[in-house]
Amino acid sequence: MFLIREETITDAMEFIDLLHAGDREEFLEFIRTSRGAGDHIDSRLLTADNKVKQIRSYVAVQSGQTDSSRVLGVSLDITKEKQLEAELAQAQKLESIGQLSAGIAHEINTPTQFIGNNVGFLKDAVADIFIFIDQVSSMIAGSTDGTLSVADLKGALQSLDAAYLRVEVPRAIEQLVEGIGRIKKIVGAMKEFSHPAVDRTLVDINRAPLSSRATNKYVAELTTIFDAELPAVPVMPGAFNQVILNMIVNAAHAIADPAGHQRAGLGAISITTQRLESGAEIRIKDSGCGIPAEIRDRIFDPFFTTKPVGKGTGQGLAIAHDVIVNTHGGSIAVESKPGAGTTFILRLPLG
Repeated sequence: MFLIREETITDAMEFIDLLHAGDREEFLEFIRTSRGAGDHIDSRLLTADNKVKQIRSYVAVQSGQTDSSRVLGVSLDITKEKQLEAELAQAQKLESIGQLSAGIAHEINTPTQFIGNNVGFLKDAVADIFIFIDQVSSMIAGSTDGTLSVADLKGALQSLDAAYLRVEVPRAIEQLVEGIGRIKKIVGAMKEFSHPAVDRTLVDINRAPLSSRATNKYVAELTTIFDAELPAVPVMPGAFNQVILNMIVNAAHAIADPAGHQRAGLGAISITTQRLESGAEIRIKDSGCGIPAEIRDRIFDPFFTTKPVGKGTGQGLAIAHDVIVNTHGGSIAVESKPGAGTTFILRLPLG
């Protein structure tokens, strides 16, 4: 337990000196402004052997007999708890990335297949063209006067099927360009998704869902309705894209229905963006199993999950709430009806 008199909180104190230098000012400000029993703050504590511990300090203000007050507090070691949170957050991210990677592999496989088919066709076509060239060359070499008969040339052209190649070769080249373009788009979306920036950057949030399309390939059709007038939004790209991915993965899981109910055909996921007077709004709606009213208030709690053991860490929505609300100063809400799907509403400030 530590005791800090209000009139001396700006002086050097033994407990404050134990805190990491980067946390001392924030701790002092917390002491100055905290007036409710049970208020707490997380800080880093330096041990005697110069190791860093994570602590959570609870304070209560007690009035003294004089005009001054005293602050009583107790600090708990939460180092292991913080390590567990970090490990589970990493596990959640790896789970999402694993699903994304499988989907991306499928997405890239489709254009790769028809690129391969068209390359094979062009290889055969070029071989036929060289055979035609060799035939004409042989005719020229075998001609006594260096001339070729029209009949011989017609025969060579018929074996080449020039009319067919005239139509199909340009078409094959167009499909090659299209396939390469699709792969380039997928890779570009992934590059944007994995943006390492930790500072806020102006981002076209209409592009964020593009990198997440593949996660729901086998369970749902993904449709998008974007507000073309929506300006770029200041976000941390990596964290924001992780939120969108988590949301779409959760939507796909809800449609697949962990309760084991059978579903006929693909479900539906829709992403809508729009400009609001107060900022930007993103709605992610699914046609899944919905969220029961009795647990709706708990879905953003760390480690809370309705998924079977081994299928979820309970960190996805907690991370999303932390990123949108605490990191970006926005809000996140949910509308849901059991059996009729769920809509998550994310709002971000433009300033």
